[in-house]
Amino acid sequence: MAGGTTGADGTISTVGVVGLGTMGAGIAEVFARNGVEVVAVEITAEALERGRATLTRSTDRAVARGRLTGADRDALLGRITFAVGLPALAEVDLVIEAVPERLDLKRRLFADLDRICRPAAILASNTSSLSVTEIAVATGRPDRVVGMHFFNPAPVMKLVEVIRTVTTATEVVGAVQDLCARLGKVAVTVADRAGFVANALLFGYLNQAVAMVESGYATREEIDAAMRLGCGLPMGPLTLLDLIGLDTAYEILDTMYRRGGRDRRHAPVPLLRQMVTAGLLGRKSGQGFYRYERPGSGTVAADDQAVAAPVEGARPVRRVGVVGSGDVATGLADLFGQAGYDVTVLDPGGGLAGLADADLVVEAVAEDLAAKQALFAELAEVCKPEAVLATTTGMLPVIEIAMAARWPAEVVGLHLLDPTPAGAVVEIVRTVRSSAEAVATARAVCAALGRTGVVCGDRAGRVVDALLFPYLNDAVRMLEASYATARDIDHAMTLGCGYPAGPFEVLDAVGPDVALRIQQRLYRESREPGLAPAPLLEQVVTAGQGFSGRSAG
Repeated sequence: MAGGTTGADGTISTVGVVGLGTMGAGIAEVFARNGVEVVAVEITAEALERGRATLTRSTDRAVARGRLTGADRDALLGRITFAVGLPALAEVDLVIEAVPERLDLKRRLFADLDRICRPAAILASNTSSLSVTEIAVATGRPDRVVGMHFFNPAPVMKLVEVIRTVTTATEVVGAVQDLCARLGKVAVTVADRAGFVANALLFGYLNQAVAMVESGYATREEIDAAMRLGCGLPMGPLTLLDLIGLDTAYEILDTMYRRGGRDRRHAPVPLLRQMVTAGLLGRKSGQGFYRYERPGSGTVAADDQAVAAPVEGARPVRRVGVVGSGDVATGLADLFGQAGYDVTVLDPGGGLAGLADADLVVEAVAEDLAAKQALFAELAEVCKPEAVLATTTGMLPVIEIAMAARWPAEVVGLHLLDPTPAGAVVEIVRTVRSSAEAVATARAVCAALGRTGVVCGDRAGRVVDALLFPYLNDAVRMLEASYATARDIDHAMTLGCGYPAGPFEVLDAVGPDVALRIQQRLYRESREPGLAPAPLLEQVVTAGQGFSGRSAG
C-alpha cells in the first residue's frame, strides 16, 4: 500500500473533479452540497467558465424550485475552488474524472494524476463502460484506483456504481462506500465488467428498440408509447437515446460488445452508426430519432410531433362480440360496454350463432393454438365477411390463427396489455395477410376505448414483451454469475435509471414461469444465443420459487 487511506482521520474531506461538462459539474455540485471541499478543474479558462456557468445554472434552478435556499446555494458555491490545470489537485484526498469516454484520454489523465497527486490520494473514474482495470494500470498505484459511476443528473439520481478491480484495495472500496453514504447516495459495488450493472441491462434493451425502428416493425412513437404506457417507464427507449446522445450510446454499446463476450444484443445496430455518422446525435445536436426546437432543447419541434389524425379506411363498428368465459372476457365486455358498444358475450362451447351480425369479434380463450384455430374456423362460418376477427394472444403467431379462418385478411391481433379500465396500450398485430381496412378498424376501436393503439408486425413478444423480457433474462444471467445481488440489481435500475420497479420485482410480479415461457418463445423464433433463457430462470421455475428470497445473495 502507498500511504494511508485518505485524510488524518480516515475520511475524504477534499475532492477534485476533472472535467466540468454536464456530468462533472453535477458531480462537483453533489460533493459541495454535502459539505465536501471541491477543486473543480478544466484544461482551459474557457472550458472552466462554461463549467462554472453550468453549475451556477443548476444551483439557481434548485433555488427557484425551492430545493435549495439562497444561503445554502452560496455556501455550496463557496466550497468549490475553480482552477485550470491538474497541479491544483496536488493535495486532495480523492480525484474523480468526468472526461469523454475515450480509453486513451483517461489513461493519459490517470498517468498525469499519478505524478501530481499525493501517494495516499484515491483516483476514481466516472466511466460508464470502459475497463477501470485498463485505466488503473496506467498508474503506479492501481490499488488506489476505483470506479465511481454517477448517473445523470448527478444531483438527483441516488445511485453510484462503485467498481472494484482485482487490484483495488479493500480499504479504498470501503472509503468510497462511506463517502457515497455521506452524499446520500446508494452505492452498488460490483466487479469490473462491461457495462457494470445499469448499462449492461439498459443498453441491450435500447439497442433492440433501434432494431425495431430500423426494420420498420413499429414507429418511434409507437415503441416509445408502448414502453412508457405499457411498462410505466419514465420515457420511451428512443426518447431516452436522444437524451443520452446517440454517439455516447454507440460508444457504450461498442465497448460492451467488445469487452462483454461479443453478445449480439450489444452489437450497435447499423442505423445507430449511420445516424452518428450523419451528425444526428439527439438533443445535443437538435435531431436524433426526433427533431428538437434547437440543439440542447428537450422539446420536440412542433412539426415533428405526432398528431392524432382521423383513421382512414376504418369500417363502422357498433356490435362487438366477445368469446370467452374467464376474467379477461368479462373485462373486455365491460370495456367495450363502457365505450358505448352493443356487446354480446358467448362461451365458445355454447354456440356462436349470436355473433352473425357482429362488426368485430374478439376472442379471449386460453393460449392454445389448436383451440384458437378451431374457434376462428367456426367464426368464419358464422360471422359476416366484413367482420373483423381479433385474437388477444400475446404469445402465439397471429398468422397461424388467421389462416384457419376463411378470410385471413380480416384477422388481426388485439393484445391488451391490461384489459382492465386502468390499461393504456393495445398492441395491434398485423399479419402479412391483414387488410389495411382491418388494421384501420382496430385502430379506430382502440381510440374509441381511450387506448393507445400500437401497430406492429406478427413477431413473438410484439413490442413490449420483446423488449421487456430479454432485459429481465439478462438480469437473471447477472445474478446467476454472482456479479451482483438481486437487491443491488433492482437498486441499479430503480435509482440509476428511474424505473418504477427493478427486474426481480417485475419477475416476481409476472411470475418466473410466465417469463420463462415468453423467453423460450422469443428464443425459438430468433435462435439468437443472447435470447436463450438463463439456466437460473429455468431452475427457479422448476423449483417453484421466486426471486424475492435472493435479495441478499
